[in-house]
Amino acid sequence: MSKRIPLTLACGDYEIVRALKEGTVAPDGIELTLLTDMDSSTRHWRFLRNREFDVAEASASSYLAARGQGHPFQAIPVFLHRRFRHGFVFINTGKGIRKPADLVGRRIGVKSFLTTATLWLRGILEHEYGVPHRSIEWYAELDEDIDFAPAPGLKIVRLPQEKSVETMLAEGEIDALLHSDLIKPFLAKDPRVARLFPDHKREEIAYYRKTGIFPIMHVMGIKTELLDRHPWIAVNLYNAFEKAKALAMRRMENPRIVPLAWYREAWEEQQELLGADPWAYGLTPQNVKTLETLIGYSHEQGLIDRAIPVDELFVNVLPGRKRGEEFRI
Repeated sequence: MSKRIPLTLACGDYEIVRALKEGTVAPDGIELTLLTDMDSSTRHWRFLRNREFDVAEASASSYLAARGQGHPFQAIPVFLHRRFRHGFVFINTGKGIRKPADLVGRRIGVKSFLTTATLWLRGILEHEYGVPHRSIEWYAELDEDIDFAPAPGLKIVRLPQEKSVETMLAEGEIDALLHSDLIKPFLAKDPRVARLFPDHKREEIAYYRKTGIFPIMHVMGIKTELLDRHPWIAVNLYNAFEKAKALAMRRMENPRIVPLAWYREAWEEQQELLGADPWAYGLTPQNVKTLETLIGYSHEQGLIDRAIPVDELFVNVLPGRKRGEEFRI
């Protein structure tokens, strides 16, 4: 009887991993235990701080910081989570903030400074709207996935346990908030809280048309010691993720499985705007551009001490030209 390598994989409970979770797709030579019952920030902390899982979906920003400090992790170019972020800048409506430039010199909250969503937003606000990140006094609620020393000139206030940046925004203790999710006061329709970009979708489409970037939030991290013992698992895991995504995309084309009246129209709009596979894995030219932009923001904001080349951050999962698919002359 053949023996398979047992691996523990922690990731979100996404449609694009359904086939892996249900066992429809199994990575060759690997016995996979899939853990999906935890929130993102807990998973990132447990992987990057405690090294509890063999493989884990991890914050791209925190992974960069970990690699920059020499922590024993590598990654494969599987990107389970992407999201445009203009809709996640929230303001206190009593502060006179009408446009991005009004954020200069303000007090702005974040859940944690390393959160990938907030790294993207700081970079976008600085490069697309002229809001320097060093002009802001930042208020961070959570401990960081990876400890780091703030760069000179960077103002970060670490909040005590009882403080919440969401409550602080509503009560006017901070002026704005960059977040990875829709915040509770906004969902409760609190009139003291609003989006900076009311028509955020229009801003996001314009950003994509200008840059070609669909922001990557998470990468698939693997403990280096595991790859040292079994270097082949990187390619086999990557192939399994590709197969699972392909099955999910074929399933999701059917509008009957989603209880939304105009789901198919949204699907077709996505294809028209973002192309046939906006969730592509691998180091495609577009993915490399996206990753290099994020790396640039991380370096600029003092989270890594050099702009790490993309090919240093990801294991090569390509078998070479004309290998890996059926090919005959």
